[in-house]
Amino acid sequence: MSAHIELQGQPSRRLPESAVPEGCHSWGGERVRAWAKAQPPVWVPVRTRSIHVLAVAVVGLLCGLWLANLVDVPPGPAALFSLQLVWTLVRPEVVRVSAPVLFFVLAWYGGSRDVATLVATLAVTATWAMAEIRMSARRTQRQWALAAAEGVMASLPDGVGPLRRGRFLVGLGLVPAVLGGVLVFFGSGLDVAADRLEATLAGWFVVGLGVTSVLSGWLGRRRAAALRGAPVPVLRVLMRDGANGDVEVFAADDVDAVRPLFTVAAEEWYGDGDEDDDEGERRLSQEEMDELLDSLENDEGDDEQAGALRDAVLYGAPYEGGEIVIVSAPEDLDDVDEELVVESSAGPVRALSERAVRRRVGAEKARVRRNAAYADRREAAAAVTAEHLGSGAVRRWRAGWLDWAVCTVLVVWAALMVLPEGGLWRYIPGALLGLGGAFLLPGMAAWWITADRDGLWFNGMGRVRHIEWDHVMTVKCEGGELKVDSRRARFGAPWTTHAPRWARLERRFGLIHPYERVAAEITAMWKDPALRPTEVSAERARGRVLWPLGVVLAVLWVAVLVLVP
Repeated sequence: MSAHIELQGQPSRRLPESAVPEGCHSWGGERVRAWAKAQPPVWVPVRTRSIHVLAVAVVGLLCGLWLANLVDVPPGPAALFSLQLVWTLVRPEVVRVSAPVLFFVLAWYGGSRDVATLVATLAVTATWAMAEIRMSARRTQRQWALAAAEGVMASLPDGVGPLRRGRFLVGLGLVPAVLGGVLVFFGSGLDVAADRLEATLAGWFVVGLGVTSVLSGWLGRRRAAALRGAPVPVLRVLMRDGANGDVEVFAADDVDAVRPLFTVAAEEWYGDGDEDDDEGERRLSQEEMDELLDSLENDEGDDEQAGALRDAVLYGAPYEGGEIVIVSAPEDLDDVDEELVVESSAGPVRALSERAVRRRVGAEKARVRRNAAYADRREAAAAVTAEHLGSGAVRRWRAGWLDWAVCTVLVVWAALMVLPEGGLWRYIPGALLGLGGAFLLPGMAAWWITADRDGLWFNGMGRVRHIEWDHVMTVKCEGGELKVDSRRARFGAPWTTHAPRWARLERRFGLIHPYERVAAEITAMWKDPALRPTEVSAERARGRVLWPLGVVLAVLWVAVLVLVP
């Protein structure tokens, strides 16, 4: 699948036989290939990113407004049509119920020769068909997994911990459900009919999104609880921790990790006994903490690499959307006393089609090329740092034309989004965009770093932060992010700023990104005390706090919203 998938030939760590349930079969051969082929067609959405769900939600809301205006469908049923598109991506189980309801709504309010009604009917039919195909593929995958287990069942191991699945989604969903209800209540009292329709429909849509989150949490919790209620099918597989943090599962005979079957977000439970250890035994000295941070910093280059291939046992029949528990050998080869890793799914199983695997291969190759270009530019930036350092003078870096251009584009985009609208569609999104801009834009457009004898100084929204040279932990430019962090907790969150970059163009034309120059110069001074400034900067020269700029931007944005016709 990738450069780091050209693996070792055998799992780096195998499970002891005592950890494998009696009679557990290895999942491989024809049965695993049949499972992998039980996929919906490519035009049925299965693995969708959050940005895609957000885009579909926006399109769905616009479609609901269109249906309410052209067919005179009330706001509630129109919001149901909007949610239908979202449910097709994230909750196909709901589509099987909502589609017949929408057909009844369209038949009741629409005309038989109405073009809008016909288009909406075709859309509902398409979503229902996709949901049914996806649910059918799930059933087929589950049947093949059960056949591979050959009736061998086992109860979950003791280390699985209490049931936690779904709590976050349920709590998260209650917030938009309540906010949407408030919007429906106040929107229904507006005087202008158009504003009343739009506000009420948007409120019901937000309520539906909240209910969707609650339902997702409940379904995940119900399926996870079913694993604990009785013995479940078990299968022996290979697995590893993916580069993005998810678990990747392979067939038991895929010792080269060529073709992942599915991915799943999983979490390990740590018992209360781990938290009740003697505080004195767990407290680290400052020297030990620094050594630990150094080791973590040295390992950060491997963040985008997948973990070692390990022997594992799956508890529960895997299928797209299902829940499982994974017991695997520990990844640390040096610790022979380390216990087995028991992880419960924190999200649904997501099967990988052949097309998805090919996309992952292409993405991995692109990442390797991109990182090679970044490394080349990093070396070029390091080569020219000596020209600017060693004089002993205070050094300063600040936002430049690239940062200002990004801020300008964001402001223009926000203005084009809300200014053509009127009523609530201008002021509610405008207020949210303005609030976000007041917090984000000052740091993007007016960041300031000062290096003097005492260390590094960073301006911020509320205060100017300081890192002594001996306390610097991280200085790096990864992609379009410049990041500096301290070993001391009082510094707070790492200082970061972002800007776009195109590594291939930089490499082709011999350009060096401004953030690479900053990172190279700070790193050189951090590593070599002889290159550090010998002077102390004045307090006013360390940059000013940015909250006044945020206030000014907020006032200007409010004036634009109110005064621009």
